[in-house]
Amino acid sequence: MRSDPGRPDPGASRGTVIFLNGTSSSGKSSIATELLRILDEPYFHLPVDAFHAMRTRQEMPPERLTSVLHNTWRGYHRAVAGMAAGGNNVVVDHVLSEEWRLRDCLDLFVPQDVVFVGVRCPRDELERRERERGDRPPGLAVRQLAQVHAHGVYDVECDTSRADPHECARLIKDFLPHRPEPTAFQRLRGKIADDKTPG
Repeated sequence: MRSDPGRPDPGASRGTVIFLNGTSSSGKSSIATELLRILDEPYFHLPVDAFHAMRTRQEMPPERLTSVLHNTWRGYHRAVAGMAAGGNNVVVDHVLSEEWRLRDCLDLFVPQDVVFVGVRCPRDELERRERERGDRPPGLAVRQLAQVHAHGVYDVECDTSRADPHECARLIKDFLPHRPEPTAFQRLRGKIADDKTPG
């Protein structure tokens, strides 16, 4: 009996999520582009900027805009989780500049399927890149620095002031076959669970 090609295969494996986290202008998109070029398996690059770009451009009052932005991030997380659940490998281009975003991802993603990558860049270099780009509010990246890496746990890290996008992508690719457990997401989930336990 032939299976329905429109139905999901219950035996299908989940996709891997390469989760790039760093401030604006830290180099995440350039690394993602290189990853798609050098990885052996098919991957989708899902940058959050693409989701913001799909939203209508009409002006909104600040209180309404805050709610819309929050819902955009929540929808983005669920879109990524859905792609991975469907067996697709995904490169996520993210800015964890608010604590709730990380907690939402920890709740949604299968933690052993996530490779959590810290994309670091020093303050001076971020400021220089922002000036060159000219398409970001001045000081945005520096304002994000305090929170973006506050959780302190990654599977792999790169410094884009010392390594170019290809070198960073190669580092991540070489890490993939040797992923230890617990993963960073597993450790972070455990830490949050411990924090909720009454003392």
